[in-house]
Amino acid sequence: MSKLRLGVNIDHVATVRNARGGAYPDPVRAAKMAEVAGADGITAHLREDRRHITDEDIAKLSRELKIPLNLEMAATDEMVAIALKAKPHAACIVPEKREERTTEGGIDAVGQHNRLAPMVRQLGAAKIRVSMFIEPDRAQLDASKALGAPVVELHTGAYAEAGFAGDTEKEALLLEKVRAAAAYGASIGLEVHAGHGLTYDNVKPIAAIPEIRELNIGHFLIGEAIFVGLEASIKRMRRLMDEARG
Repeated sequence: MSKLRLGVNIDHVATVRNARGGAYPDPVRAAKMAEVAGADGITAHLREDRRHITDEDIAKLSRELKIPLNLEMAATDEMVAIALKAKPHAACIVPEKREERTTEGGIDAVGQHNRLAPMVRQLGAAKIRVSMFIEPDRAQLDASKALGAPVVELHTGAYAEAGFAGDTEKEALLLEKVRAAAAYGASIGLEVHAGHGLTYDNVKPIAAIPEIRELNIGHFLIGEAIFVGLEASIKRMRRLMDEARG
C-alpha cells in the first residue's frame, strides 16, 4: 500500500495572528515547521473575506515553501486570478459562504458544471493541479471527472460529526460511504484525497482506505499544538496515519 501523504492546513495560525492584527504568529513559519515535522504539503484557504490567510501569506508561501502548496479557493474570477499569479502546486475548489464558520460541505460539481468548467481549464492550463472538494457521492465524482479535475478531496465532516456526537451507527455508515466513494473515484481515474474534522481519534479508519492518497488536516493540529507544540502534534498524526496504513 502506498504511503499516505499529509497536508497540513495552517489557516488557524493566521486566525490567531489576526485576532490582534499584528504579525505574530506567522503562518509561513508554521508551514516551515510543519515540513520539518513530516508534512508532505501545506494547505491554505484564501477566503474572500480574508478572515485568516491573506494575499501576502499566499505570496510568501509560494516563494518560500519547499514542499507543495495547496491553495483552497472559492470558484470566483478573483481567486482564479490569484491562483494563476501565485502558481501553487494545487488548487482545491471549495464552496464558500460568508456567514459560515468553516467549510460546511462539498461543492456542487453537478449543478455548477458550466460555471466551474472554464475555471478548471484555466488552472489546468497553468499546470496547477485542480482538486474538487466534494461530498462522497458517485454523482459528484462523475461530475468532477467530467470537469477535467484530476483530483477530488472527499469531505469527511459528516463522518467526524457523527463520531463527536457518539452516534456510532451513523459514523459507521458514513465511513462506508467514504470507502465506497474512494474506491469508485479511483476506479474512474481520479486521485482521491480526504479531509475535514479529522482528529487523532477518528483518523485511522479514513487513513486505512487504500485508495486515499492524501489527508488534509488543519484545525485539530493547530489546536493540539497549543498544548504539545506544532511539531509534536503533527508527528503524532503522521504516526497514526502510518500505523493505519500498515
